[in-house]
Formats: sequence, C-alpha cells, structure tokens
Amino acid sequence: MSKPDLNALIARWHAHVAHGSPQELWDWLHPDAVFESPVVHTPQRGREIVFKYLSSAGEVLGGAGFTYVGEWRGDNSVILEFTNTVQGIVVNGIDMIRFDDEGRIIHFKVMVRPLKAINLMHRMMGEELARQGAGKRG
Repeated sequence: MSKPDLNALIARWHAHVAHGSPQELWDWLHPDAVFESPVVHTPQRGREIVFKYLSSAGEVLGGAGFTYVGEWRGDNSVILEFTNTVQGIVVNGIDMIRFDDEGRIIHFKVMVRPLKAINLMHRMMGEELARQGAGKRG
C-alpha cells in the first residue's frame, strides 16, 4: 500500500484548524484513534473521546492568536509547534499527529509548556469537556 501524501495531510490539518467543521474532524479520525493529553495520565482511546478532546482544544486554544511556528516530519507523522496567548498566559506546545496508511488520524499527542499554561489548559479543558457533555458529538 502506498503512503499517504504527507504534504496534503498537513495542509488539510492547517485548513481544518483555520475553518474546519466538526463533521470533517469526526470523519478524519480513525475509529481506534488515541489522544494523549498533557494533563490526563492515561491515553484516551476511541474516536468519540478523541473527537471531544480535539474539539475542546480548538475552543480553548484556537482563535486569532493561535499560530503554528515550527514543523518536523516523519514518514506518516508531523510535529507542529504552536503558540497562543490565553487569558494573558503565553501557551507554547506541540501537536504530534500520526496518520495511518489511508491518511486518517490514528494518534494525536499534545505537549504544553510552561507550568502556568498547563494549569490553565487543565482548568479550561475540564470546563469545555463538561460543557460538551458526555457522549455528544458535533
């Protein structure tokens, strides 16, 4: 099987961050996708929970100031460094995204710094996940 076009997948991710729809993200996630958070000890497994985390992160971290400032590539993966200022705190982190051979998102890991930003993200993500409610999509 041929490898997916990583350039196209990265461009698609940037387009999604800029103006993507919840349904587009849902369709892009592999049913067995895994999400690793900087504030949750265990990996979160399955499309439903990964969708909730990524949707919440978009609400919490997204917006006018969100910018990707660095990029490193693997075979079927990319690491994208981001920055934004949220409630006066500069948040710096990375999104580590791995795609399967069909171009679906299979693994998504986020790392954030500094500690003040992690604490802020922990609180805000908890609030956003609660707002979304259990088991709801889109």
